[in-house]
Amino acid sequence: MKFSMHTKFMIYMLLLSLISCTNSSQPLVVGHRGARGHVAENTVASVKKAMELGVDGIEIDVFLCASGELVVFHDKTLEKLTDAKGYIESLTLDSIQKITVLGREPIPTLNEVLDVINGAVVLNIELKGTQTAEPTAALLKDYFNQGKLTPKDVFISSFDWNELKLFYAATREVRIAVLTEDDPLDAIPIAKELDAFAINPDFRSLTEKNVKKIHQEDLAIYPWTVNDAEDIQRMKTLGVDAIITDYPERIYPQ
Repeated sequence: MKFSMHTKFMIYMLLLSLISCTNSSQPLVVGHRGARGHVAENTVASVKKAMELGVDGIEIDVFLCASGELVVFHDKTLEKLTDAKGYIESLTLDSIQKITVLGREPIPTLNEVLDVINGAVVLNIELKGTQTAEPTAALLKDYFNQGKLTPKDVFISSFDWNELKLFYAATREVRIAVLTEDDPLDAIPIAKELDAFAINPDFRSLTEKNVKKIHQEDLAIYPWTVNDAEDIQRMKTLGVDAIITDYPERIYPQ
């Protein structure tokens, strides 16, 4: 049977489309610090916005304040995001609750964020400050014991691998992801040591070769912080498992 040039071209395009669909990845969408591109980061309002945008998960950062509570904030110091000064770890919760992020939203506790999400999406808790591992493990255990959450509703990450080791020593119930801004292959040994499920690298460090190697080690890949359309598409082409982004609606635009 002979085909016209037009028919051959249409068949070629159909096959190309099928191949593209077969190779395309459908990564999970993780809102960075809630929906940082829309609302003051690491606040309840930002978390709610991310949920409205249909995320699969939300990433937040925690510090241990001077009075012993875990508070959700990214920077060690207050100057960049608030009109206050000093180190957040040096303040009590009473003082922190008088401060607003970008002049609008209060700084929440981890308890408040857990209660708002209530297991509706997965929460990635990044241990930003020192001495956060053990109190975070204890707090999560309380939520599990009360039936408010299950271990599948959360996972822990950190650039501070010592904190990850402390968390792993405190509990084996909760999944761990290893954060890195260096060569992601260098994070494989610590990931194996901690029985981690994922490596969370700087998206710019990823290549077809190291993605393949990480996946061969049975580790998922959750790159941060991917905001531009070209970078989002590259992550999908590479086959990452999730995309951490300030703009969740950009991952699968309508």
